[in-house]
Amino acid sequence: MSWTRRALLLVTGGAVGAWGAGRWGPQNPSLDGTTSIAPTGGADTLNDASGLSETPIHRRVILTDDPGEALAAKLRAEMANAVGEGRPVAVSAARHSMGGQAIPRDGHAITCDNGWIEPDTENGVYRVHAGARWSQVIAALDPLGFSPKVMQSNNDFGVGATFCVNAHGWPVPHGPMGATVRSFRMVNAQGEWITCSREENADLFRMSMGGYGLAGLLTDLTVEMVPNRRLVPSYEEMPGREVGRALAEAVADPDVDMAYGRVNVDRARLFEDGLLITYRPDADQSDLPPAAGSGWVSKASRHIYRAQLGNETVKRARWWTETDLGPLVGGGSVTRNSLINEPVVTLDDRDPARTDILHEYFVAPERFADFVAACQEVIPASYQEFLNVTLRYVAADPDSWLAYAPVPRIAAVMSFSQEMTARAEADMARMTQDLIERVIDIGGTYYLPYRPHATRGQFQRAYPRAREFVAEKRRIDPDLIFRNALWDRYLEAL
Repeated sequence: MSWTRRALLLVTGGAVGAWGAGRWGPQNPSLDGTTSIAPTGGADTLNDASGLSETPIHRRVILTDDPGEALAAKLRAEMANAVGEGRPVAVSAARHSMGGQAIPRDGHAITCDNGWIEPDTENGVYRVHAGARWSQVIAALDPLGFSPKVMQSNNDFGVGATFCVNAHGWPVPHGPMGATVRSFRMVNAQGEWITCSREENADLFRMSMGGYGLAGLLTDLTVEMVPNRRLVPSYEEMPGREVGRALAEAVADPDVDMAYGRVNVDRARLFEDGLLITYRPDADQSDLPPAAGSGWVSKASRHIYRAQLGNETVKRARWWTETDLGPLVGGGSVTRNSLINEPVVTLDDRDPARTDILHEYFVAPERFADFVAACQEVIPASYQEFLNVTLRYVAADPDSWLAYAPVPRIAAVMSFSQEMTARAEADMARMTQDLIERVIDIGGTYYLPYRPHATRGQFQRAYPRAREFVAEKRRIDPDLIFRNALWDRYLEAL
């Protein structure tokens, strides 16, 4: 990727959702509107990307073993120790969730950190450690001329975690990353190391896809890959309310390999202006360059992205950069792997007084205009700083029990910058609940890895199979070994 193209992708937010950096320490639950809730640190606590999920834990363990009996034995040992004391267990990688979904309260927090990858070019798959990061997958596949078929939008998330939160990407016309998983191995609540696929232990497969680790502890996965290709972008401006429909139509073109949409976020023209970006194969597929990584341009781009904070003029300038300047200077070819090889830390806020909070909503393409109207009514009533929204297409997911796309959906990934105060947290909760209510009313859903601001009633309406999931969870894990904040907040009472 040329430096110009990479700069434009980062400055405009392209396919990137900006996560806040993980923070440590306790939050202050005071209701004083100006009281800071910034963390202060603690060896016996864990936090996540929000910086607002400080949770006491009993023990933290980092496992680096390759997939095999040694790793399974260590997982069994942690489980046995936890069960004896009535404590929960949860496994994670980067812990980029925003509401404690990867943290077991007063329990055993296991972090898998291993980049083991075994490509099988003959069968178009690769076996990968659940704790491997997408950057390691790209590094292993790129020299062989291959690319992940679907991965999360940035490269520093864990592969197993992507499957467990049912994350999607922006390659099209695919569903969530789990749609590309052939099988995985996991240690279940009985300590058995078993294989799960759509044919073998099929219910466990479907519960684990988007099950947030509540069905068992993954050790490794077999995942589909595709050839890496050189791609060329095209740009189309349109009214914001039309981007959802246009994106759905674009991905029906078999020549479109990747696609995303954008809408304007400055308050004066909130969601009024839209842009559709599609990538098709270049005629020249010879001598593909190695996947590019972050460089000085990525770091410089962060400052422009952050300059939007409290500055509507910069937001308008950023929109001009993407719609007018981008097609002129950033329209050259780029490899598929280079497009997806970017870490979230590039856009980290690095401000202890603020945190980046993501929202994500899924609506049918034909209801996207209704979604735009809802955002235009709800978001301006909040004082949160709205920095970015990226639109992606997600094909129907027939597998996951907690599916957010039972039919094809447009995903709207929103990034807000929030003060680390109780007042701002209350305002964010109010806005989130209002948006969720409007989205449910038009037949849509919201994503579960973010702040747990939805009411329990909203959760049950958005995820109607939740009771069935809980009943099966209690059957296969009667001691409730695998628990996290998602279980505690929404599922335990069902």
